Amino acid sequence: MRVHKLTLAALAVAASLSLTACQNDDGGTTGQSDPSAASTASSPDGGKGADSGSGQGGGAQESDSAGKSSAGESASAQGTAASSGSGAAGGTGKATRCRTDELEITAVDNTVDGDPDRTVAVTMKNHGGHDCTISGYAGVDLKLKEGSLSAKRTGEKATSAVLKNGQSTAFGIHYPSNDSGGSGVRVTGLQVTPPNETRTVTLKWPGAATLPVTDDTASQVTVGPVGSAGQGG
Repeated sequence: MRVHKLTLAALAVAASLSLTACQNDDGGTTGQSDPSAASTASSPDGGKGADSGSGQGGGAQESDSAGKSSAGESASAQGTAASSGSGAAGGTGKATRCRTDELEITAVDNTVDGDPDRTVAVTMKNHGGHDCTISGYAGVDLKLKEGSLSAKRTGEKATSAVLKNGQSTAFGIHYPSNDSGGSGVRVTGLQVTPPNETRTVTLKWPGAATLPVTDDTASQVTVGPVGSAGQGG
């Protein structure tokens, strides 16, 4: 009886160990990964590497797209600024002042018969290649053998004008006629300085050769504002 009991106990222990081993084997089998999945994860050239490369490629494309978009916006902004600058440089804005070197200045006798005073008309033609503004009085000096005589302003209201390229404006110089019978004062030349300019142009005097020698001669030589050419200013 004692031997039988020991045998049954040994069988029970063996059965228990066998059951435990089976359970361990089942757990190990359940915990193993799929062989193909393990290969993919461990392979340097496998799906994971490809997926990683694909992700990086996508990021590069997005970065490139963003860069292009940013560059496009920058180029657009620069284009807008350039357009604004071009508008200012293209003459669409306010015209600049007429410069002496942009004006072709000429003078002719414009005296009307029977008029008590004589007149020389001075014409200024814009040849600067762009619009320019001109207004006010030009500086006028008659060159004499004894020196020079500055013309006085008539006091007429000056107006502003825009001269397109090729357009002209003019003003008049008025002076007394030498009817005294004497030799008078000889005029040898004419100097004209456009309004608001400092550069002077010297021209031949187209009017009468002499001025009368009187106390009032200097005050009788007058100049009208730009745009007032012709008899009477």
